[in-house]
Amino acid sequence: MPDVSPSARPAAPASPRPAPAVSADLPLKRPFRAKADGPFYLGLSILAGFYVALIVAMLLADVYYAGLGHFGRILASPNIQFAIKLSLLSCCVTTILAVWVAVPVGYLMSRVKFRGKAFVDAVLDIPIVLPPLVIGLSLLILFRQTPLRALDNYFGIAFDKPAVILAQFAVATAFAVRTMRATFDEMSPRQEQVALTLGCSRSQAFWTIVLPESRMGLLTAATLAWARSLGEFGPILVFAGSTRQRTEVLPVSVHLHLSIGDIEGAVAVSLLMILMAVVVLVVVRVLAGGDWLDRSFRGRRRSRSPDAPGDAPLKEGEGASHD
Repeated sequence: MPDVSPSARPAAPASPRPAPAVSADLPLKRPFRAKADGPFYLGLSILAGFYVALIVAMLLADVYYAGLGHFGRILASPNIQFAIKLSLLSCCVTTILAVWVAVPVGYLMSRVKFRGKAFVDAVLDIPIVLPPLVIGLSLLILFRQTPLRALDNYFGIAFDKPAVILAQFAVATAFAVRTMRATFDEMSPRQEQVALTLGCSRSQAFWTIVLPESRMGLLTAATLAWARSLGEFGPILVFAGSTRQRTEVLPVSVHLHLSIGDIEGAVAVSLLMILMAVVVLVVVRVLAGGDWLDRSFRGRRRSRSPDAPGDAPLKEGEGASHD
């Protein structure tokens, strides 16, 4: 009879010990590098704080020097009132024209490969790298010493209001083009290709997919063009002149006040320009932070969606949007 005593039985395999429970109340250990990152962030904060403090100090110095009395005197001046109206009108018109040109140019430079692209890319940067006075001088020669002089004689471009808009447009458009090209470069062309395979034309894919996805880039380009137009001085002074009640914009007003020794008036006009720029930037930040812009482009996308059965998936948003 076999031995069945407990000592003869095979030993059972030892069960693994359970891992010790970790209490949720115990604090987690932070990585050691967090302590070493302190000097790095401190250095960044010092550099950023220095620049911010410099800007704030300049603004406070202008406010202290000009005072509210000079500011009220400047606002009551008919010349300054005309300069404010002309500045707002010219900046808005220039922004519309700049964005209208920047969108197709930026799209072509981002999506299309062609011969001479590097040369065209360099030409688009010329208004950025050239001194503003050189741009104004070139515009003046173009409309006064070339066959385009007949156009100037007929429409009265140089030394008039159209010269103000054209001078602002020549500089601001270059910045808008760079912004839109960077926006299109960051967008993946996959959804656009999907739309083309589903039956959309290139134009329909652009209006229903590419343009709505680039809405934030459009807003940035428009803001940059408007702000650049507001502060433009050199090309306007050379090409449009500094005639009061005719071609006087706010930067020209600062120059005219300085030329007669009215430093307080020049500082007051400068503060007025800063106030206008701050208001525009705050409005843009509010629009960009909310859903107003997104709802606007979605409405345009639905209105432009094709009615063909093959395009129905794009209308429902399948493969045509990041949303």
